[in-house]
Amino acid sequence: MATMGVRLALLVAAAVLAGFAAGCGRSTGAAASGSYNVPAALKNYVCPADATSVGATRSGPRTGGRLQVATTVAPITSIVAEVAGDKADVRGVIPEGTDSHTFEPKPSVAETFSKADVVFVNGLHLEDPTKTLAARNVPKDGQVVDLGDHTITPAQQIYDFSFPRAGGKPNPHLWTNPPMAACYAVIAGGVLAKADPANAASYRANAQAVKARIDDLDQRFETASATVAPAHRKLLTYHDAYAYFAAHYGWTVIGAIQVSSFEDPTPKEVARLIAQVKAEKVPAIFGSEVFPSKVLAQIGTEAGVRYVDTLRDDDLPGRPGDHDHSYLGLMKADYVTMISSLGGNADALRTFDAADVTPDRAVYPQ
Repeated sequence: MATMGVRLALLVAAAVLAGFAAGCGRSTGAAASGSYNVPAALKNYVCPADATSVGATRSGPRTGGRLQVATTVAPITSIVAEVAGDKADVRGVIPEGTDSHTFEPKPSVAETFSKADVVFVNGLHLEDPTKTLAARNVPKDGQVVDLGDHTITPAQQIYDFSFPRAGGKPNPHLWTNPPMAACYAVIAGGVLAKADPANAASYRANAQAVKARIDDLDQRFETASATVAPAHRKLLTYHDAYAYFAAHYGWTVIGAIQVSSFEDPTPKEVARLIAQVKAEKVPAIFGSEVFPSKVLAQIGTEAGVRYVDTLRDDDLPGRPGDHDHSYLGLMKADYVTMISSLGGNADALRTFDAADVTPDRAVYPQ
């Protein structure tokens, strides 16, 4: 997730003009601070065959009651809660609208982990401080499951201008790509089934139902994407959260504005990006309603393109209990915004019902 503030460092792929060509699975451009190469292994991605067998087999919940499950970011909480249904208690620990990369958990989070049978994290270095706390506090017979690490192999990890290979941390935002989010559900179903065998059938059935809904959303986006002119299937966003999404759908990621503790972008950097946006002739660039960006707004104004500030990568729409407060609701909202802002027809997405597959009983910290 991006971070709020006005001290912004411009991390933009200034030369990424031809990357993510449809079907090629590889970017050919160079970035301002590192190359942006999409691994060939990502082409035609499928969830690993052993995804259903992740996790430790146990006789049931540690306390003998209901299975206790902790999760990190809201999209993961939503997916896991739908898989859990009414058979387990699910509690998220990272508040929505918080920078999950740098979130420092409170002592109460350690207590949550100390009572958890299973902790689901994204992994891939998304929420390292939280994962570290989980590993230190989960009971001896509990387990911490890295969803991202079980969803893609090292050969499929994307390193780019925001997550350079030299830093050793790949882009961790797998859930914005539906096939990978569906894999999260399958993995969660297998883990919960092995941790709570008495309710295994329910977990596995829910996981397949969630996967089917995500697959439907995926197909609807394919339909809607085809209505966007190929030259307009490009993203300049507030945060580098759509790399796997772009690789899957054959879109181009022009770049991303990242907040930093360093210095503000120089006028030269901003001017370069304005020139690039003009050259790309994109209809819109995208910001976040959760993390407003004065720099993106300025770029939009000076480049003469729409600045749409309603994307979000891990902050679910509405509030807990609302119809669209779900992973599916998040992706539907983002995809409708992208398609309609770039000149396409989003009707296939607008008619998608984003309500939870099972009632969401998870606790979301606010």
